[in-house]
Amino acid sequence: MFKVFYPDKDAASAYDISFEELYKNGIRGVIFDIDNTLVPHGAPADERAKKLFLHLQNLGMESCLLSNNKEPRVASFARAAGSPHYIYKGNKPWRKGYQKAMEFMKTDAKHTVFVGDQLFTDVYGAKRAGIYSILVRPIHPKEEIQIVLKRYLEAVVLYFYHRDKKRKK
Repeated sequence: MFKVFYPDKDAASAYDISFEELYKNGIRGVIFDIDNTLVPHGAPADERAKKLFLHLQNLGMESCLLSNNKEPRVASFARAAGSPHYIYKGNKPWRKGYQKAMEFMKTDAKHTVFVGDQLFTDVYGAKRAGIYSILVRPIHPKEEIQIVLKRYLEAVVLYFYHRDKKRKK
C-alpha cells in the first residue's frame, strides 16, 4: 500500500552519497531538491553545496535542481552553487519537471538519480518518472507548516519502509 512512496535508497545526507559509485553504475545525471536537502529551508548555497556540484562536474556527471519554489530562490541558489541547470515551480510530484530535468542533462530515467528529503513530492515524483530515488534526512527541523503536517504522514510510511527493509536483509 505504501510502497509507491518508498525510496530506492535512503541516506543520512546528500553529502554522504557515493556519487563515484553511482557513476560506476551508469548514473550520469543527478536531480536535487534544494530546501532541507542541500541546505536549510531558504538558506543560500554554502561551501558544501558548491563543493558537491564541482565534484559532480569533475566526475563527468550532469546535475539539475528541481524545486517547487519560485524562480528568484532557485535561480540564485543555482548560480551560487554552480548548478548548470534548474527548474523552478517544478510541480513535484508531477512527471513533467523530472522529464524536463533529464532533457536539460541529456539523460534518461535509467541513467538518472533523484535526491530529496520528502516522500510525497520528491520520492513519489521520481518514482512516477521512473527515476531511482534517494531519500535524505531533512537538514533542519524548521519547516513551513504544510511540510510539518506532511512529516507526520511520512513517519507512518517510513515506519513500514524501514520494517520492510529489515525483512529483506
